[in-house]
Amino acid sequence: MNPTSTSAVSDRVSGAVASETNHFLVIAISTVATIGGFLFGFDSGVINGTVDGLQAAFHSDSAGTGFNVASMLLGCAVGAFFAGRLADIYGRRALLITAAVFFIVSAWGSGIASGSLEFVIYRVLGGLAVGAASVMTPAYISEVAPAAYRGRLATVQQVAIIFGLFGAFVSNYCLARWAGSSTTEFWWGFETWRWMFWVELLPATIFLIGLFFIPESPRFLVASGRKARAGAVLGRLFGEREGRQKVADIERSLSSDHRPKFSDLKAPGGGLRKIVWVGIGLASFQQLVGINVVFYYGAVLWQSVGFTESDALLINVVSGAVSIAAVITALLLIDKVGRKPLLFWGSVGMAATLAVMAAAFSQATLDENGSLQLSDTVGTVALLAANAYVVFFNASWGPVMWVMLGEMFPNQIRGSGLAVSGLAQWGSNFLITWTFPMLLAAIQLSGSYGLYALGAFISILFVSRWVHETKGRELEQMEG
Repeated sequence: MNPTSTSAVSDRVSGAVASETNHFLVIAISTVATIGGFLFGFDSGVINGTVDGLQAAFHSDSAGTGFNVASMLLGCAVGAFFAGRLADIYGRRALLITAAVFFIVSAWGSGIASGSLEFVIYRVLGGLAVGAASVMTPAYISEVAPAAYRGRLATVQQVAIIFGLFGAFVSNYCLARWAGSSTTEFWWGFETWRWMFWVELLPATIFLIGLFFIPESPRFLVASGRKARAGAVLGRLFGEREGRQKVADIERSLSSDHRPKFSDLKAPGGGLRKIVWVGIGLASFQQLVGINVVFYYGAVLWQSVGFTESDALLINVVSGAVSIAAVITALLLIDKVGRKPLLFWGSVGMAATLAVMAAAFSQATLDENGSLQLSDTVGTVALLAANAYVVFFNASWGPVMWVMLGEMFPNQIRGSGLAVSGLAQWGSNFLITWTFPMLLAAIQLSGSYGLYALGAFISILFVSRWVHETKGRELEQMEG
């Protein structure tokens, strides 16, 4: 038979199937799930405007402040690691509901904390929620979305993360401007930085309520032996005929003798499967380029080179708006050009812009107070390079890494693969965030950004050699 005619028939069949898809329901379900991404972004960005308040309230030094800021990431690493496995036992939706409760407790507790230890405990709880949401949201979306636009829907997770960051930057800026500074007493006698955390209570509550109106992942239902329920969910999403076919496809992709478990990650010859190492590499390099230094320490960074607190917070707002435009670009391109090209050119762009930032900050001088100062020209170059860097990240590694982790693993090891990759992602995040204040004191901004530029350059080689395209492939076709 002519291969061309076979392909044409396949395309017509796929089109017929796609026409039965309940697009509105798929999008509605994915939208609820991505509120977890919004909270992920908000919880990550809100700390940016509270650093001065934390230092004043808890009398912490640079190492202590770094740990207070980075403490959430310890919870993120633990949450991401255990969420994948627990989701294989209790379900994707159940883990997201638990995360929503933790978001609420953490937001309230971070604002009422009276000391570093209490603050760290509540931030770690929030980290557990962020870690769980970071791996479960893209996995859940990937498991309910059609392959034809799975990448776009999963990328909405990153759009939500950026909107969360942007929302945190805007609320931090507005609160600090209304009160006068982040350390000033505001409503009801509480300092402004405490209110910055409490703003998160509203979206966290909406997330919790919304989760009770979405179904469990059909692929989890099949893996746990509830085929009839899985068929009902898939029938609502894709039509009754396609729903039955997908249940059969999912069953064939799972091991017949046991439910998913961590030992499935082992390669036949020993060690981890190659696909697991690729997941660990993707997760780690997303952080080794230093992006969360901008997210967590943006206000401190710009104040260190002469900007006022108000101006530094406003720069964060501008960066957030630029990030939204960049991630929307990725949303439009990811199912057309593919995942690997976006990662490759994102790495190239980040390596170049980080190198420019390192060169610019190497020109900084010290004023009479010992603070760094940049000339107007060099400061403009640094600011433009920083925003270009954010654009490259959010048009590539920001969304694409999460999309790939959510879809690249075979069904049998998706939960466990996400657990290990999530641990690597948040462990790297913690390392970068915790060490930045010490790097800033030891080798200044130019040296710090030079190290991140090196990470971006190595990621170019990693993508070229190890990353394979997943665009347009059904989850049941993933190999590893």
